[in-house]
Amino acid sequence: MTEVFTPVETKDGSNTFYSDEFGEWFHSREGARHEAQRTYIEAANISDRAQQDKVSILDVCYGLGYNTAAAMETILSANPQCFLDLRALEIDVEVARSAIAHNLTQHYSPTVEQALKDLANHYEAKSETILAQLLLGDARQQIQILIDQAWQADVIFLDPFSPPHCPQLWTLEFLGLVAKCLNPNGGVLVTYSCAAAVRSALKLVGLSIGSTAAGGRQWPGTIAGFSLETLASPSQKLSQQEQEHLKTKAAVPYRDPTLSSTATEILERRSREQLASDLIPTGPWRKEWQKRWQKREQRRLSDREQ
Repeated sequence: MTEVFTPVETKDGSNTFYSDEFGEWFHSREGARHEAQRTYIEAANISDRAQQDKVSILDVCYGLGYNTAAAMETILSANPQCFLDLRALEIDVEVARSAIAHNLTQHYSPTVEQALKDLANHYEAKSETILAQLLLGDARQQIQILIDQAWQADVIFLDPFSPPHCPQLWTLEFLGLVAKCLNPNGGVLVTYSCAAAVRSALKLVGLSIGSTAAGGRQWPGTIAGFSLETLASPSQKLSQQEQEHLKTKAAVPYRDPTLSSTATEILERRSREQLASDLIPTGPWRKEWQKRWQKREQRRLSDREQ
């Protein structure tokens, strides 16, 4: 049975959908467009990258198309001559078609709105400065098409549903394939997730990681690249708490050796590995960290009063 998507307004006036299949909203209720702009466009510095002749972007989990649309708008505004080469992975094209049917894309420029319509209806959008393709199907298989083509992205938007609900696209094996599509010369991957399991997997596939602004969610996001120079901003360095989190059982990655496991199989596999892990239990660590934080705050307040 095809899922029906009904628009729900978020706090910035833009709309999103709720997925009954995954039990989650597609975007933060604080603002769907705001999240696309902060978490993906600003974090990846798209406006500066648009000063080049060409920018390549991989949008993992295209959804309603907001991340792609925001990238297109930013590039067209920053440098209309910049050529955008974009690939998007999506398992359910009805999400994008529903967004168009409900006029959720009408606030974008005519060029971008037409590109979104072409992607949803024909899986390809072409113009003098845009070549975008939508690869429909399980991302674990579709991304291998890009690897076979030796296609690489300057920027990767990693935007699946959360790891507990969609672990298939956060596994060590899948992220290894994603990393193969990342340009080693300055390319960056950005995602809303700061889960220790995700961050540890990104490190295990050879990427350096840092934090990004929350973008409407409660927690910061993550930026990753092949070199520390890519993550040059001091604000992007992991905090002491984030570094310690990666030493707990929460950092045990999701695994999918065959790239065909179900969500249940992946979650159960990780639970078994966590039980066998010698890493610090996450719950006690959180309590200890909270105690240390409270003591530091008390000292700070005491120093201010003296």
